[in-house]
Amino acid sequence: MVCGSRSQSAITWFYYKDLAEPSEFYGDTMGFELVVDQRWARIYRANQGAFLGIVAGESGFCQPQERNAVLFTLVVKDVVTWYDRLKEHGADLLTGIEDKQEIQVRCFFLRDPGGYAIEVQQFLDPAVSQHFVS
Repeated sequence: MVCGSRSQSAITWFYYKDLAEPSEFYGDTMGFELVVDQRWARIYRANQGAFLGIVAGESGFCQPQERNAVLFTLVVKDVVTWYDRLKEHGADLLTGIEDKQEIQVRCFFLRDPGGYAIEVQQFLDPAVSQHFVS
């Protein structure tokens, strides 16, 4: 353990020129719960201990980029249900559902309004899955 204790949660921060579209995307399309609204920064709960924060670029530590080299992976129990929901909401789906047999994963990819890549993934091996979903 680092520093004698474990972290309690994690926040991944994405930066945008304007928060209107990403707020709608993460709140309505993805269905994440908004837990903190600081006007220029908003934090959404992805699950119990993982959060996604969106920040207005002019106020945050980092700046929005034209192309982002970040992949946010959401681990779920049922990829098909997520795919159908996001397709119904008109999300920018980049792939269909794919089975990656060599690593025992079922997944698909999409892009958020700021260009960030998101993977929705299901571990097919129950011994691995138990570490990520309850």
